[in-house]
Amino acid sequence: MAAATVLGRLSLIPNLSSKPKLKSNRRTTSTSVSIRAQASFSDPFVLQLAESLEDSLSASPSSSSLPLQRIRDSSAETLLSTPWPSRKDEPFRFTDTSFIRFSQIEPVSTHQRNSEILDNLTETQFPNAVIIDGFVSSLTIGPSDLPDGVYFGSFSGLPDELTNRVSEFIGNFDSGDLFWSINGMGAPDLMVIYVPEGCKVEKPIYLRYFCGETGDRESKRLPVSNPRVFVLVEEGGEIGIVEEFVGKDEEGFYWTNPVLEVVVQKNGKLKHSYLQKESMASAHVKWTFVRQEAESEYELVEVSTGGKLGRHNVHVQQLGPDTLTELTTFHMCVNEQTLDLHSKIVLDHPRGSSRQLHKCIVAHSSGQAVFDGNVRVNRLAQQTNAGQLTRSLLLKPRATVNIKPNLQIIADDVKCSHGAAISDLEEDQLFYFQARGIDLETARRALISSFGSEVIEKFPNREIRDQARNHVKGLL
Repeated sequence: MAAATVLGRLSLIPNLSSKPKLKSNRRTTSTSVSIRAQASFSDPFVLQLAESLEDSLSASPSSSSLPLQRIRDSSAETLLSTPWPSRKDEPFRFTDTSFIRFSQIEPVSTHQRNSEILDNLTETQFPNAVIIDGFVSSLTIGPSDLPDGVYFGSFSGLPDELTNRVSEFIGNFDSGDLFWSINGMGAPDLMVIYVPEGCKVEKPIYLRYFCGETGDRESKRLPVSNPRVFVLVEEGGEIGIVEEFVGKDEEGFYWTNPVLEVVVQKNGKLKHSYLQKESMASAHVKWTFVRQEAESEYELVEVSTGGKLGRHNVHVQQLGPDTLTELTTFHMCVNEQTLDLHSKIVLDHPRGSSRQLHKCIVAHSSGQAVFDGNVRVNRLAQQTNAGQLTRSLLLKPRATVNIKPNLQIIADDVKCSHGAAISDLEEDQLFYFQARGIDLETARRALISSFGSEVIEKFPNREIRDQARNHVKGLL
């Protein structure tokens, strides 16, 4: 019988095996000094991974930029004091990361042009970047794609007048977990999207991520890439961002560990579309940090279907009144995989609003979906309206979903609600189809497709909607 749990516990992680020796010929940088200083306090496995990440950056000329170095230094401090997570850790209670932990992790260190990926790309009408193994491999912007003042490219190419403005926000986000710190130490470049005050960008910017270097499941060699993107929308600006993660090989063995940081200033709007279609043998652990100022809007629409382990951490902080946050997400497990959504929305000011709908389908007996959604309404966030709803379909015996929706409310003048529903397809609905001459298999397929279409239809662009719809139908 399908299982569902709504539980929680907090505990500590034991340290791992003995500490490896540090290399004596390491170049002298602030990061390496920090690694040495904290070596005695570190998880040996994490320390070894930190050294590998540091070594991989020596081949990347853009990694020496000041903002990236600042991110790297702060990440080293948190990384080296954090052990590798286990099932005893509350945030990872239902998410087993041993698949990554017991692989031979190798950071991708060089930027190589992958003609196979670039030559087989589908055309798109949007300004777009192709990011392979964390490196920007292709940037396509038409002459009329972006209004004057909008910047889209590597941090190293920022105009002088924007460098200080963008640098003011980079590295000033709250720390995430171990995987966030791994990205901070290992990101070879920083992609920047900047929208000036009052500018409304009609076409969304399309970011396409690929893994060019794959490992080997027999030897457990697991290449890891750490793409990092920063978005700044100035007061009154509007833009759409599309992120698509694609596995070129259905059985590719690799680990993608991306971070997206977003600042939306007063009265700004950002529509964020996110498609995760990684290889079924890969690991995908993503962090999305969003800071919203007064009267701003942030909307996320997500469809995730790939990865042996797929996890999305979404943290949103409302920093002003009359702010709107909307998260609409759909996860589908059709294989022996774990798909996990951990979301946190913090409301600190009056008249804030947040809406969250999470839907998932588990269509494999060894598949598992995880949802941990937290909405925190602090004392000054009066007249807040926050809603959270999760719905899950379990289509096979022993398919599992672990759900932990929770509200933390300190304010006393609020409208807040949450709910969870877990079931198989309704017999009455199947009977309705069959009574009209439709066979059982076709009826089930139609109901499953319509279950996810509520989320897919929220994508603001037709091209992305069609792509997501066709992808889900192909998996079914």
